[in-house]
Amino acid sequence: MQISRKWLQQYVDISDLSIEQVADRLTNSGSEVEGIEKMSQGSNLVIGEVVSCEDHPDSDHLHVCMVNLGDSVEQIVCGAPNVAANEKVIVARVGAKLPGGEIKESVIRGVESKGMLCSLLELGVDAHHLSEESKNGIELLDKDAPIGCDDPLGYLGLDDEIMDIGLTPNRNDCLAAWSMALETGAVLEREVHIPNADGASDVGKATKLKVSSETDKCPLFLGKVIGSIKIGPSPKWIQELLMAAGIKSINNVVDISNIVMLETGQPLHFYDIDALPAQEITVKDHIHEAYTALDGIKYDLCDEDIVITTQNKPIGIAGVMGGDDSKITDETKGIIIEAAIFDHVAIRNTARRLNLNTDASIRYQKGIEPMATFKAMDRAVQLLVEYADAKDLEETVQFGSNHYTPTEIDVNVERINTLLGTDFQEDEVVKVLNNLHLNPQKQDKDIHVIVPSHRTDLIIEEDIAEEIIRILGYDRLPITMPQTTSTLGSLNKRQKLRRRLRTALSDLGYNEAISYTLVSKEKIDQAVMGQCEVVELASPMSEDRRYVRSSILPSMLDCVAYNQARSMKDIALFEISNTYGVHHVEERLCVAASGALHKNRWQKFSVEVDFYTLKGVLSALLESLGFDGNRVRFKTNQIDTKNFHPYRSAEVYLGKELLGMIGEVHPLVCKQYDIERTVAMEINLEILLKNKASKVKFTEVSKYPSVTRDFAFVVKEEVMVADIISSIKKNSRLNKENIIQQVEVFDVYTGEHVEKGYKSIALSVTFQSFERTLKDSEITEIYNKILETLKQDVQAELRS
Repeated sequence: MQISRKWLQQYVDISDLSIEQVADRLTNSGSEVEGIEKMSQGSNLVIGEVVSCEDHPDSDHLHVCMVNLGDSVEQIVCGAPNVAANEKVIVARVGAKLPGGEIKESVIRGVESKGMLCSLLELGVDAHHLSEESKNGIELLDKDAPIGCDDPLGYLGLDDEIMDIGLTPNRNDCLAAWSMALETGAVLEREVHIPNADGASDVGKATKLKVSSETDKCPLFLGKVIGSIKIGPSPKWIQELLMAAGIKSINNVVDISNIVMLETGQPLHFYDIDALPAQEITVKDHIHEAYTALDGIKYDLCDEDIVITTQNKPIGIAGVMGGDDSKITDETKGIIIEAAIFDHVAIRNTARRLNLNTDASIRYQKGIEPMATFKAMDRAVQLLVEYADAKDLEETVQFGSNHYTPTEIDVNVERINTLLGTDFQEDEVVKVLNNLHLNPQKQDKDIHVIVPSHRTDLIIEEDIAEEIIRILGYDRLPITMPQTTSTLGSLNKRQKLRRRLRTALSDLGYNEAISYTLVSKEKIDQAVMGQCEVVELASPMSEDRRYVRSSILPSMLDCVAYNQARSMKDIALFEISNTYGVHHVEERLCVAASGALHKNRWQKFSVEVDFYTLKGVLSALLESLGFDGNRVRFKTNQIDTKNFHPYRSAEVYLGKELLGMIGEVHPLVCKQYDIERTVAMEINLEILLKNKASKVKFTEVSKYPSVTRDFAFVVKEEVMVADIISSIKKNSRLNKENIIQQVEVFDVYTGEHVEKGYKSIALSVTFQSFERTLKDSEITEIYNKILETLKQDVQAELRS
């Protein structure tokens, strides 16, 4: 919200305060002033008249001017193309300080110059408010400008100071200058004089204008016909206030619609009466056509856009921008005024989709006070009569209602003091309530207040308590030490799991990634173990950020693609993050790797990452967490062959529950992301958290020797090595001690000397006891049991 000192001064007497003092008081009350800007800057300035203007003898563009400053005539060299004799100009005397520096007496190409003729740009005026003529030359003043006046900025109305106020979301009312004045008056404890326009629109003869709405997004619509107006320039005070608000003056009628919006917070729209010959206005939605707005650009309308129509023809995008075919021009003879309430969500969606964040749409999006529509209509009629010679007024027509009932609250000083921890007296509380225009009335121990319509943020007693403390000052709060119970800080189970996973993966050389939680529909469709019902945002920033992700892997593949595109070929990433479904949240771990696991360029040695790399990482992680190999199973991937290679991936189970997916990313997915061969896994940490982990036991190294026996079996190709190992471990006990310490596969062979449809599996089995040295006969006994079990379980034959 931008409001100038002059504008506030119209309503509240702040002549004895500097703009900095006003800003400090407002900031301390919660309306943070983020900056103060002067409309123009310059000292030691004066209005002068060019007595003569001659070409510079040594330049084809400079001029030597004799300028009457009232108390003296000075010679000044000027390069502006529009300088001429008998023109009134702004002169910076020698010693003047401008935004560009200090003016000094100088000699320009051999000619003495004492001062400078100024353009408004050189005086710090925003170029947005200037015409091309003003931008390209010095400022030429009216013929009645007083020569010798030492306040030319004041003469032009550019001696104003503007506060940029950052409003909190609950104070949308302060987007209106009248409400900001009431706020300032309450903070400074000063009287506020708001222009009285009540009932100004309650005049006019019978009308044939009809207004209606065919959508519930427009609950209230006011229309009024002004049969005759005169287009001309706006009065100076309106032009100055619009400039201070960053709005360019156009003509008196258009400027009145803008000034009323800034005063009341209610956007208005004026239609040229000749553009609506039927004098019928209907608000609709679900209109599909291209429409040319005031800015001359065509916009495609869709179902959710609220559209103002006449005879089924669009004449404006409601709450955003009017149409080019009904705008006010210099030939306009009469107007129709529109003041309405529109659904703020629909306006926000339309403004964002069309990229039209106009002053009107911003106010609609933040919410407008319920009575602003009537206030704005009254004020607009009052100003049009006064400054546009409005005549032939017709009665105001209304569709719908704002359904407004004033909010009434009973507050109690004792309860407020208890809530705030203060000791405010009743008289000072009542004084604050009066300053806030809450009309306090004493009722026994309570105070009854009636909330004005513009304070839509005041609903309950606690809201009133907040108003009291911010007006009286937060420094009135007593200093007390917080009372808390002593607790011993510790990590919960989930935090411990995260920390252990991060530490373990970081130690293995993996880098943690943090990717965006919001994704596109395409990535939702690519989710690994995705949720059935995904969360869709009601108001996404873009289509690429419409959904809350239900899987991490698609985002992780984006990270891989980003790094590989920048010549980072050896990648090892992990991310721990939440994934979401409707009413369901899962925390997951995702790991992705590509390129070399180990590389030594000097020895020309490299080991590429593959399925077994991640399987080893996952097995090590789970074992360190207390989930040993007996509880974890890897099964052939039959769940997700869209994201993972069907023959180089697996489903991971903890007991009977699906823990996650692991394997090589499908080649088609790699092609889609433009990445090289990548392996990845995504596991559901909720499964680990709800299952009880075994205690990780540490035992001393056995002091007895180990014995290794090698096996080579021929089995059918479909037999899984995991089943062979499981069968071997069935026979690991000797006198209640597990003596098989390790089973390792070291060769898989198919080809010559092996029947088609079969394969040879070579394994190394390590036997070792922690109690004694094993005898050869005992190992042979276990060896024979293994052979029998394998023959029975998987029809394995010992290879000769």
